[in-house]
Amino acid sequence: MAIWLDQDSRVIVQGMTGSEGRKHTQRMIAAGTRIVAGVTPGKGGQSLTFEEDPVPVFDTVAEAKAATGANTSVVFVPAAHTKAAVMDAIDAELDLVVVITEGVPVADTAAFVAQAKKSGRTRIIGPNCPGIISPNQSNVGIIPSTISGPGRLGLVSKSGTLTYQMMFELRDIGFATAVGIGGDPVNGTSHIDVLAAFEADPQVAAIVLIGEIGGDAEERAAAYIADHVTKPVVAYVAGFTAPVGKTMGHAGAIVTGSAGTAAAKKAAFEAVGVQVGRTPSETAALMREVVERLG
Repeated sequence: MAIWLDQDSRVIVQGMTGSEGRKHTQRMIAAGTRIVAGVTPGKGGQSLTFEEDPVPVFDTVAEAKAATGANTSVVFVPAAHTKAAVMDAIDAELDLVVVITEGVPVADTAAFVAQAKKSGRTRIIGPNCPGIISPNQSNVGIIPSTISGPGRLGLVSKSGTLTYQMMFELRDIGFATAVGIGGDPVNGTSHIDVLAAFEADPQVAAIVLIGEIGGDAEERAAAYIADHVTKPVVAYVAGFTAPVGKTMGHAGAIVTGSAGTAAAKKAAFEAVGVQVGRTPSETAALMREVVERLG
């Protein structure tokens, strides 16, 4: 099994006609993703060819869904137009919308996340995220498909590059699904959402969680793990050396006073029995020990 994305997912690329959309569409198709349509307002009726197969372009997500049966979208749209693109996907009642775009205004994200929750159907992953991959099944976003194969682990991460590193370091064990939730102050899917899905997935034997400084998402995840997660979890928190008051890479990665520090998050995890590595490599080593004990 896998969570939210598998070989049956039928994927629309919003912004496929742009340079980033076109490049990553090619990579997703090469990874086995079923790309069934692109959406770019004003360019409906066109098509783009990938590996000798034409992919049709539509003006709206509703039109693309009606023609192809799509249930998933990935958004490669400039930040100024991201809200409209995501709202279009929500209105079309897609199951999953993965928002890769960075620099989306927080108010725009809050609006489309609220609309998705109101819909009761659409899950948003992102924005400012690398996407989601179920290796050898489907890859939606920009996670390199060759760094790890399928296996017993689940991965949830705020960081894109740390997602890639952790998948590579644990490639011999492999992953059922890896989810990059993004590092913005507001996002559509939390660590807790992913933890709940991994807990329910019988293929997932153990979970890697990557957090970072800023906010209280990791502390809330620790509290959730204590009450609801029976599978072993190993964590890494980026930002132990970050100076107070300075945003580090992601808009949400900022420490104010003693709130949001890596040390505080590490303590919260360890208090509920989650092992925390001081580096990504140490975290991978801890997970390897967990898997060996599981047999």
